[in-house]
Amino acid sequence: MPAQNRPPSSGRSLEHPDRAEIRLEGVLHAFSDPMRLQIVRDLAAVEGELNCSVFDLPVSKSTTTHHFRVLRENGVVRQVYRGTAKMNALRRDDLESLFPGLLGTVLEAAGRQASRLAVPS
Repeated sequence: MPAQNRPPSSGRSLEHPDRAEIRLEGVLHAFSDPMRLQIVRDLAAVEGELNCSVFDLPVSKSTTTHHFRVLRENGVVRQVYRGTAKMNALRRDDLESLFPGLLGTVLEAAGRQASRLAVPS
């Protein structure tokens, strides 16, 4: 969504690493958990932002919050408050600039794995 069409942020801010502070081992750690990898896959499937409430993860709310924090603190996602909603977006440009091809390769591999492990109906 273009910036001019987005609701203004609420003034609450969350800490994010600058591009230069993002480390490969942190990004790989963020990708290493199945729930976090699912969040990344869901965000990659859309352009723009998703509200935290749209993610249907089979874990508690506090565990979901933890997973988003790990993704944010390791530079994989950007979170901003828009009103009372916490919006999430992949930091595609930052990740591609620092680690060319990594995000696409991980997403492709995760998709293949999901297909391979899918339970037949």
